[in-house]
Amino acid sequence: MSSLLYAIRPLAWDFLPTIVFAVLTAMHVEVTLATAAAIGVGVLEVLVVRALGRPIAHLQWAGLALAAVFGAASILTHDPRFIMAKPTIIYFAIAVVMLKRGWMLRYMPEIARRHGEPLMIRWGYAWAGLMALTGIANAVIALWFTAQWPAFIALVPLSTKLAMIAAQYASVRHFVRGKINAERRAEQAAAALAA
Repeated sequence: MSSLLYAIRPLAWDFLPTIVFAVLTAMHVEVTLATAAAIGVGVLEVLVVRALGRPIAHLQWAGLALAAVFGAASILTHDPRFIMAKPTIIYFAIAVVMLKRGWMLRYMPEIARRHGEPLMIRWGYAWAGLMALTGIANAVIALWFTAQWPAFIALVPLSTKLAMIAAQYASVRHFVRGKINAERRAEQAAAALAA
């Protein structure tokens, strides 16, 4: 369980502005206030990371930029169609950022990274695909099934991401443990032959 929390913590940090916006929107906070809060949290994150002397990840920059640009556009237009289309644009933008080879490696402990890097790179591409598919599904629901859009946006993106996290965690853990165990058996066999 601790290794799952290790993986989720930086991901939650990267998407904190989006999480803040989603929670405030679910609480029926006015869109201007929810957007301002999300942008404020994003700016605060960047300042904290800079103060700690760490590099700012691409997803953090993307999250802040998307919160600022699309949040401002929502406030200015007050157009419900734009608000419904906004997730599609966001999902496609995130999918493009996630196409960067190896972007997920920073979420792995060092020992897991040594053994699971190729698998984690493939999972990074799978995440990009999930984001693109979610964007397409959002556009279809928003345009042709508008009445069902609130239920879709509340359930489908979150549930598919949770399912993907569970599948990724289980597969990477199984793969890495298998590699580590095979490595240990090989070391023990080599030690037995040497003795």
